[in-house]
Amino acid sequence: MKAFFHRHLKIIDRFIIGKYLGTFIFTMGIFMVISVVFDVSEKLDNFLNKHASFHDIVFRYYAGFVPFYLNMLSPLINFLAVIFFTAKMANQTEIVPILSGRASFNRFLRPYAIASTIIFVVSFFANVYLIPYTNRLKIDFENANGMMDNDPTKLEVHMQIDKHTFVYLANYDETTHLGYNFIMEKFNGDTLREKLIADRIQYDSVKRKWSLMSYSVKYVNGMKEQFIKSDAPKDTVLDMHPSDFIVYDNVYQAMSLSDLNKNIDKEKLRRPEYLKAIYFEKYHRFVYPLSAFVLTLIGVSISSRKVRGGVGLPLGIGILLCFAYIILEKFALVFSIKGGMSPLIAVFIPNIIFGILGYYLLLKAPK
Repeated sequence: MKAFFHRHLKIIDRFIIGKYLGTFIFTMGIFMVISVVFDVSEKLDNFLNKHASFHDIVFRYYAGFVPFYLNMLSPLINFLAVIFFTAKMANQTEIVPILSGRASFNRFLRPYAIASTIIFVVSFFANVYLIPYTNRLKIDFENANGMMDNDPTKLEVHMQIDKHTFVYLANYDETTHLGYNFIMEKFNGDTLREKLIADRIQYDSVKRKWSLMSYSVKYVNGMKEQFIKSDAPKDTVLDMHPSDFIVYDNVYQAMSLSDLNKNIDKEKLRRPEYLKAIYFEKYHRFVYPLSAFVLTLIGVSISSRKVRGGVGLPLGIGILLCFAYIILEKFALVFSIKGGMSPLIAVFIPNIIFGILGYYLLLKAPK
């Protein structure tokens, strides 16, 4: 293996790849320490009030916290690493001899392409397999300790549970498993056949059944109608679960790829309004790692020229561009969910825009 690398990678290739990956890992370590320190100072009171064990804090909460935020900030970390060591090479006049020795700029980019490919592969497998699992650890810990900032209870829920049955629930209490103002309608084509109204509906997690309280049922058979009303509780089996009425903002980030596909099939029938968020999360896992190539190209192009002032100017420009990428990536989600844009197109927007910018900067880069 060592002979293979020495045969296909020249000294300059190994030097740049080592600098690239070394700076990337070092910068990632700095971000990890800073983010954990700030989060501990913010969440310490919550940990103490909830009497969370040290094991759960470290191996559940921070085992999910660290991978999630490092993955989210990986484009920024990657960009800063490329700009920092490339600008330092340019400032120390190390790039000029490389380009003056009959090496083209494309040849100079080869070790960057190899290093960014390594980061892309690691990021890809982390996005598809690792991050959903670690997110589940973190979310389960937050839910168990009441640390979620958002109210998970969904109001005014309309849902289709099969081809002929539609339900409505005004609100649902997660703690008591109690729902209010429940309506279920069954149709035969466009004709209403049965309508059930219950003041309250409660889920029994042991029996896995719903209990109707103070309910009335109207059966329709052509011109004939039958009306039944009762105040006695009635157990019934319905193809719905409490989780259908409780949706956290980050619940899809904690689903494996297979769970996302299953959820897509279910929500197509039940709640189509959530489909774009699920599709965006699915496509995002495959597209987001491409930022390693796009931002590396931009970073090399703007920092390979020696400028007065050292690495400060390229680093400042790089930080602004990278934050613009992250903001645009977040706006893409809004465009998809609220703006009606296709999720597949939305996830590609940041990489397309910055890819064009990277190509332009590449043309302007010193040759």
